Amino acid sequence: MTMRADWSSFLVAFAVSVILTFPVRQLALRFGIVDKPGPRKVHSKPMPLLGGVAIYLGLIAAVVRAFHSAMSKEILAVIAGATLLLLVGILDERGFLHHQIKLFIGMPIAAVFLLVAGIRAHVFSEFISGPIGVFMDICLTLFWTVGITAAFSILDHMDGLCAGIAAIAGAFFAFSANDSGQPFVWMLASCAMGAALGFLVWNFNPAKIFMGDGGAMMLGFLMATLGLTLHPANAEFPIAQIVPILIFGVPVFDTTLISISRSRRGLIPFTSPGKDHSAHRLTNLGLRHRGAVLSLYAVAVLFGAAGLALPRLTGNTAYALLGSLVLAGAIAVAFLESVPFERQVKVSRREAA
Repeated sequence: MTMRADWSSFLVAFAVSVILTFPVRQLALRFGIVDKPGPRKVHSKPMPLLGGVAIYLGLIAAVVRAFHSAMSKEILAVIAGATLLLLVGILDERGFLHHQIKLFIGMPIAAVFLLVAGIRAHVFSEFISGPIGVFMDICLTLFWTVGITAAFSILDHMDGLCAGIAAIAGAFFAFSANDSGQPFVWMLASCAMGAALGFLVWNFNPAKIFMGDGGAMMLGFLMATLGLTLHPANAEFPIAQIVPILIFGVPVFDTTLISISRSRRGLIPFTSPGKDHSAHRLTNLGLRHRGAVLSLYAVAVLFGAAGLALPRLTGNTAYALLGSLVLAGAIAVAFLESVPFERQVKVSRREAA
């Protein structure tokens, strides 16, 4: 059942985010909260961080406007998780926390907030009844939330990439939720999409400000939450569970590529940052910065459209589409792995820490 879409929350998130990015940028410059150039960076001059603060304020303003009359435990859990990850990211970038705190403490705690509010995966419990199925779903929820949050965090390596992909994913979640009659998912998706797009005005190449790791983790957490709460209409197991994965086609693909590539070279995937992501390799093919980012936008739209179409297809057709996308992804990984890219120097675990 399609519900009537209310775009006011999107507009509030967009307006607050785009307006407040300027004073946040000035604040970052005033206090020297900048990302300095380096051999693993694509920018050539110090760039102000804290863009995640503007995204957060846009999100909160829109969420309060949308849910002010019914602040449920679910939305409070989302706000708590987003706040925690924003703060952890800012403290990490200022050197106050060990970098592994984000992955092994911050992200799991944010996932626990969702579990306490009753937001979790429903995969294993579909065919394993009782506490065992529920326990396995709890473990999957932790893995999913940490994985998607980390995927968006490492996707923030080129101007406009993370914010743009998050906005596209939010749009497809909103469309699917509208068709499925899920007002909570629709509202949260439209708020996240508006906040990300408002920041993208300042972050698209040439960027004037970066969102920082706190902003990227916050967007990833919001996307992970949307994936857990979306229940596409007329989609049965396992198609319903695959739709969010398709909407996250680009971050899932990029994470898979660098995990395979770095493991083959004897590197630890999440502790070996470098210019070996999908966007970096596309620039080496001659697409340049904007061309690489826009190409990944197009791929995100393609996968998102596939996610919307999947529940509408018959069984064999749906699985044929999935098989084709998996095959295309495997071919793309093999092709991009053959493209020249800047290889990291292998370091010890102690040096990586």
